[in-house]
Amino acid sequence: MNPVQWHAHELLFGMVPAAIAGFLLTAMCNWTGASPLRGGGLLALILLWAAGRAAIWLSGWLPLWLVEAIDLAFLPLMAAYVARVLLRHGNRRNLVLVALLALLTGANLLMHLGFSGIWPTGGRLGEILALDLIAVIMVVVGGRITPAFTANWLRMKGRDPAQVRRSEALDRAAFWSTVVMVPADLTMSLPALASVMALFAALINGWRLFAWRGWKASEEPLLWILHFALAWIVVALLLKAMTPWLELSPSVWMHAMGAGAGGTLILGVMTRVAMGHTGRPMQLPRFAIWIYVAVIIAGLVRIIAAFVPQLAYPALIGSAFAWAVAFLLFVLVYWPILSQPRADGRPG
Repeated sequence: MNPVQWHAHELLFGMVPAAIAGFLLTAMCNWTGASPLRGGGLLALILLWAAGRAAIWLSGWLPLWLVEAIDLAFLPLMAAYVARVLLRHGNRRNLVLVALLALLTGANLLMHLGFSGIWPTGGRLGEILALDLIAVIMVVVGGRITPAFTANWLRMKGRDPAQVRRSEALDRAAFWSTVVMVPADLTMSLPALASVMALFAALINGWRLFAWRGWKASEEPLLWILHFALAWIVVALLLKAMTPWLELSPSVWMHAMGAGAGGTLILGVMTRVAMGHTGRPMQLPRFAIWIYVAVIIAGLVRIIAAFVPQLAYPALIGSAFAWAVAFLLFVLVYWPILSQPRADGRPG
């Protein structure tokens, strides 16, 4: 695969699945009361993920079938483990995430079919469907944690948590409006249909985000970053809706969804969950605010690179630098937190 294909594949099927797995392995324990995956099982999962990255890296030397087999193995195995835990504990509500992992595997297969030349357009279709499915996962995960965290924070501050207006009907509408983009994008010859579906999804998700009153928690970085990430989803969907009519490059909405929403939500969730699940006060560590600043800059500058061809090269360099700074800062600030025993003495 060429460098652009490698870049797209490794972000969509390397980085993002690792983040999804990290979230699910943590959240499932809360959902079900199950013991966390640890020891040999956890090590095997990590090594399988790492093997996929190595196989892609060495794809110019290894047999194609071997590269595909190794890279495609992680998501189905993760889906099977999640399904096993959820079914064993009667938690059928979250099985939708298993289905999304299975569909994400299909999108990965499409990209491999494109790389191999078996289906030349499969690579591009796989990218688009992967971003659609990742958007659905972000809508589901964001819809679970963001309003709950915001309401709890307001309660702790002695304010009215009812200001966060949650609605199951609106949650379902946000979910399904985002899901229907998948079949719409399968008909790549009908961009107008995909545009209408994206506009509808943007309006529904924007309405839901507004109902959560994120500005009420603007003084708490661990919260406003989650609202900011979900606002990126709305922006990406609006850009997708405008793409065929304004003749925008698809790179604009794709990077708004990936570098913008994906990068911001991943770091927003990790910086918060790492505090709560290590028994520490729920507050952002010193200097960690620059993680948020850097990842937001990375997303915004990447969109500039897609919008203004004349600035593409310096903007790409600037975006890549800011992205690297964001994740390097996360490692530097959070390594001492994540590598030590829990502060409250509990297991973990």
